[in-house]
Amino acid sequence: MSDLFALSAPWWHFVLRGVAIYILVTVLMRVSGKRAMGQFTPFDLILLILIGNAVQNGINGGDNSLTGAMIMAVTLIVLNWVVAWLSSRSQRFRWWAEGKSSVLAENGRVDHRMLRRELISDEDFKNALRLAGCAGEHDIKLATLEPNGRIMIETADGKWR
Repeated sequence: MSDLFALSAPWWHFVLRGVAIYILVTVLMRVSGKRAMGQFTPFDLILLILIGNAVQNGINGGDNSLTGAMIMAVTLIVLNWVVAWLSSRSQRFRWWAEGKSSVLAENGRVDHRMLRRELISDEDFKNALRLAGCAGEHDIKLATLEPNGRIMIETADGKWR
């Protein structure tokens, strides 16, 4: 029974591993783009599961104790809280952690290069237009891809959708 709680390494190893893996996965998600975080496809879900499996041993160092799992869970929750706290208080940090909005269209003109760069298909963009109640591209005052992966459209009448 005591094996359930016996750590295979000092407690601070778990904290250090958690911080390192959290930063690594955060950077990888940022590099992968806004769309990957905001609009999961079945392939994105598979990738997320595989990444979790791939970093498991790096994060726990082969330790299977309950104590190690508790330390890791607390570390990850605290890290997530710190990032949220910093993001709510610093625009510069929020831009670093989450990214900035990308302009996809302005005054009825769609930036197709930006759509390709952000990995948004023409069909997905047209679907966002329909959901915003636009009859066509001419109804767009401003369309942006937000850091959360959502396409926001301001119509010619000044309403955001």
